[in-house]
Amino acid sequence: MDQQLLQQVTETANKWLAMHNVDAQTKSEIERMINEKGDALIDSFYRTLEFGTGGLRGIMGVGSNRINVYTIAMATQGLCNYLKTEFADRNQISVAIAYDNRNNGKLFCQTVADIFTANGVKVYLFDSIRPTPELSFAIRYLRCQSGIVITASHNPKEYNGYKAYWEDGAQIIAPHDKNIINEVLKITSVDDINMKGNPDLMETIGEEIDQAYIEALQSLSLQPEVIERQSEMKIVYTPIHGTGVKLAPRALKAFGFKNVFNVPEQDVVDGNFPTVKSPNPEEPAALALALKKGIEVDADLIMATDPDADRVGIAVKNFKNEFVLFNGNQTATFLIYYLLKSWKEKGLLTGNEYLVKTIVTTEILPLLAKSFNVEIFDVLTGFKYIADIIGKNEGTKKFIGGGEESYGYLAGEFVRDKDAIMACALIAEAAAWAKDQGKSVFEMLVDIYVEYGMFYERLISITKKGKSGADAIEQLMVRFRTNPPAKINKSKLVCIKDYQKQESVDVLTGVKSKIDLPKSNVLQFILEDDSIVSIRPSGTEPKIKFYVGTRANLTSPSNYTRTVTRLDKRIEAILEDMNVE
Repeated sequence: MDQQLLQQVTETANKWLAMHNVDAQTKSEIERMINEKGDALIDSFYRTLEFGTGGLRGIMGVGSNRINVYTIAMATQGLCNYLKTEFADRNQISVAIAYDNRNNGKLFCQTVADIFTANGVKVYLFDSIRPTPELSFAIRYLRCQSGIVITASHNPKEYNGYKAYWEDGAQIIAPHDKNIINEVLKITSVDDINMKGNPDLMETIGEEIDQAYIEALQSLSLQPEVIERQSEMKIVYTPIHGTGVKLAPRALKAFGFKNVFNVPEQDVVDGNFPTVKSPNPEEPAALALALKKGIEVDADLIMATDPDADRVGIAVKNFKNEFVLFNGNQTATFLIYYLLKSWKEKGLLTGNEYLVKTIVTTEILPLLAKSFNVEIFDVLTGFKYIADIIGKNEGTKKFIGGGEESYGYLAGEFVRDKDAIMACALIAEAAAWAKDQGKSVFEMLVDIYVEYGMFYERLISITKKGKSGADAIEQLMVRFRTNPPAKINKSKLVCIKDYQKQESVDVLTGVKSKIDLPKSNVLQFILEDDSIVSIRPSGTEPKIKFYVGTRANLTSPSNYTRTVTRLDKRIEAILEDMNVE
């Protein structure tokens, strides 16, 4: 064991023991870890949680590297201090606060609210659990300067988190994120935080915001006449024990769908997620009960949202009338194509519209954009960067929609984060549109591939927990960065994009060009056969992610299965060649 590191974490742990406002139970746990001098002490205290792509997120427990009342409190005090500097000219700074169904969510939410009001900040506090995108909406609707939602999104049950938002309703980005961290680092003791709330500055919100949000969603409907014809289309929906339980069915009803089936076992709001190992709609097991219900009722569409309802996974019937799960890229392709097609049919395209996608999202989207004469922006992973583009173009260009491969989608400009409630309604509308033409969602997607090319992607996530895991991930990135392969699966490496260096290198000519995006620890290898391998450590989980995308021509729907098999083998060979397991 690294004795210097052990000494460092022990000193940090002892500082916590000396704080008067740290409760006895927490101190007892800290003393136990100090006495054991093991990995638990190191993993809990080797660093202070920082804002990543999704804010503050981690395993709940004791320590500076854990989500608990005290790390939440320090982050909130730092944000308070920064808000009071940035908005010093305001008579009253205000924030909106929400929480999802996670264990300790209400406790953390009340802690945050108390600290804000103790610091003279007005708080609009939701009366019960709410989806993350509704918090984004509420910030803009109530003209707040900031907002917080207590959530760990799709992570396993031991996690919780803290997403911070700015006055535009978007997650906080540079320079504000780093400036807030600097304010947090100035707080050396929990004893320096005023945690005694002022009830006079607290206002409960609920149904008024729900109704305004649903009405805003309804304004996005592009083909209500199609829904009217297909209103009996069978939809199965599950919130996987989370916040979508009321608002997703409500949004579908508001759009005009009359035949929505729920999954009763998963309508139960529960932070332990008793029916799933992980509440992540990216994982097939999370949709098992919904698939069972879909077969039972012979559904046209199955949808599942994660706990804070910002991601949605779907299942549809294939050529054999069997349910298959779409990945995030497939859903994005289908949804964006529907939006573009509908905008064109309705005469809404003027040449001033745009889409946004992340750098690891399917490359079919630029082809779709080009064919409809619509601009498209590439941004770093994290929906806050999509929101940043929307903000920069507000009032001058029109945002049609955008998304990321990790099951997050958005349309319109009144929400500034991925929105699964919105996505459920629009995906259902797109499915109704396909059905109105005598096609299933699956058949429509294959038709898109025939027209634009077959794009096939896969994500491999490797989990490496704790301090040792973080070190191993860093070493992997160093290895790929300093010793890139000349070939992968017998295909020459033709371009390297290093987003940390903000540099793109043409391997064949050696010509370098600047990448005009913020620095980020991401590498992309572009191969001669048009395959793309992207490598990045997760900003919210102890994982390193390998995104592999490849493509081929698809001459007809009858060749779909054979083409998928061929591309799947190509991806397998790429991963094997790179020793990714």
